[in-house]
Amino acid sequence: MIDSYRKLITLMAVLPMLAFGQVENVSPCGPVPTEDQLRWQDMEMYAFIHYSLNTYTDQEWGFGNEALELFNPSDLDCRQWARVCKQAGMKGIIFTAKHHCGFCMWPSAYTEYSVKNTPWKQGRGDVVRELAEACREEGLKFAVYLSPWDRNHKDYGKPEYVTYFRNQLRELLTNYGDIFEVWFDGANGGDGWYGGANEIRKIDGKTYYGWAETFRMIRELQPHAVIWNDGGDRGDLRWVGTEAGNVGETNWSLMPSKGDTPWHMLHYGVEEGDVWCPGETNTSIRPGWFYHETENEHVKSLSKLMDTYYKSVGRNSTLLLNFPIAPNGRIHPNDSLRGIAFNKMIQEVFKTDLAQTAKIKTQGSETIITFKQPTAFNRFVAEEDIRYGQRVKKFALEAEVDGQWVALKDELVENGDGLTTIGHRRIICFPTVKATQLRFTILDSQCDPIIKRTSVYLAPELTADIPDSGEKRSSNLHYFFSSPRQMMIDWDTEQTITSFRYLPPQNSKEGIVTHYTLWASTDWANWTKVASGEFSNIINNPIWQTIKFTPVKARILRLDADHLADGDRMAFGDFEVVTK
Repeated sequence: MIDSYRKLITLMAVLPMLAFGQVENVSPCGPVPTEDQLRWQDMEMYAFIHYSLNTYTDQEWGFGNEALELFNPSDLDCRQWARVCKQAGMKGIIFTAKHHCGFCMWPSAYTEYSVKNTPWKQGRGDVVRELAEACREEGLKFAVYLSPWDRNHKDYGKPEYVTYFRNQLRELLTNYGDIFEVWFDGANGGDGWYGGANEIRKIDGKTYYGWAETFRMIRELQPHAVIWNDGGDRGDLRWVGTEAGNVGETNWSLMPSKGDTPWHMLHYGVEEGDVWCPGETNTSIRPGWFYHETENEHVKSLSKLMDTYYKSVGRNSTLLLNFPIAPNGRIHPNDSLRGIAFNKMIQEVFKTDLAQTAKIKTQGSETIITFKQPTAFNRFVAEEDIRYGQRVKKFALEAEVDGQWVALKDELVENGDGLTTIGHRRIICFPTVKATQLRFTILDSQCDPIIKRTSVYLAPELTADIPDSGEKRSSNLHYFFSSPRQMMIDWDTEQTITSFRYLPPQNSKEGIVTHYTLWASTDWANWTKVASGEFSNIINNPIWQTIKFTPVKARILRLDADHLADGDRMAFGDFEVVTK
């Protein structure tokens, strides 16, 4: 994703210009991460997969009495899930092995409410196993979500249920290989079927499950797994207080080891915290966590996903992005196309580090990056070596423009707190400037700061003028703009394409494509030019234009607007692709 660490810049008055080998002699500052927490943070992005009986009842939360006969997907393909997630830049998958309805996506020995009693594969299927194996084949890490709340089980709320819960957890942690994370939802107790009782049952989420004992079992069975928990004993990771896809611009990876955690602690962390407990930002690529047909046209836009990336990975967090499974047992094309486009845009933004060819000078708490010539940029990345703790409390960023130093502010900051914490990674986004120098100054820190990376990038513009969904449905096709003059069209499977049709805007010359180049690809990496030329008389006669070419196999088409009649952004009234 973002290219590997290339610089070690130590901003210390006491230890200036510290070299790589010398860093090992630096003493930790406050709580520090474990090796497992470091490995987890380096994953940066991984996927949630939500799939259960809810998928077939059009619900977010099942009541616990949904019929087992509902689960009989026609084309369940865990390898498709893994391939899509990998192409979307995800490093692993967390799977909802059991949601609140209590239905188990594996043949649990402790309940009849599972896939073993469904029509799917005559009861011999195991979704957890198929996904774990698919992840290994694709080089992805695998993890499980096990809902503590169970609206199906008759003993929920009684001591007997905790034994049942741990038995199921033991199954998941012993039968499916290495697990990188164990995820426990914070929803606990309420109304449910509960074996036919149909009543409300309340529990104390902090004490009922005996988290200390449950955690000991996890450490024994999966010693390298990190634990996400939203109640009771403090886990290795914390929720960030929202499912909207952002964490606070100030984000400490520290929390108090005891006591309640109000929203501001979850969202911003606690500077004086005595345990290392970083934030994990979870959100869905759609409005809901489970699949709903009505949300097919509400998949998050590319610009929204990039905003989410900057406000999660770019704020000392990781991004857990959900892909719901459709009733046929596959990730819907709208979701897969958007996920792949998201990863492609990240790669494009962070492709060229402009600081690599610049002169970098560090003195005390100040680093100046001097470019060989006036250079345009709009992204700045800084990283601390968090092995020794999170140290930076406040910093400043300035660009020298026409001989004057201009302060650069993060345009994504909501409340005006300015440039505060860094941690594992901080990405600062600002309007494009053209400058000869960039100055990065640490203004305040808990201990002498250790900065291991500073990078500078010029991200392509991605404005709100691009359609809000990033995609339109036109002639049963999906598209997104990768730049103002470039449109991508993608399918979930390879197609044989014979022609392309373009209808220009009907009420304005702005955005009309007069000269074009059309490219095709099967893998996003290798492109074949299939046609190029001019749309004759298109300005005076804005009718359908048809581009015919030798049939070509493709999963992606790319239309480049080589010249526009007016304006800076391509536009269209409609388009069609003809397949064989």
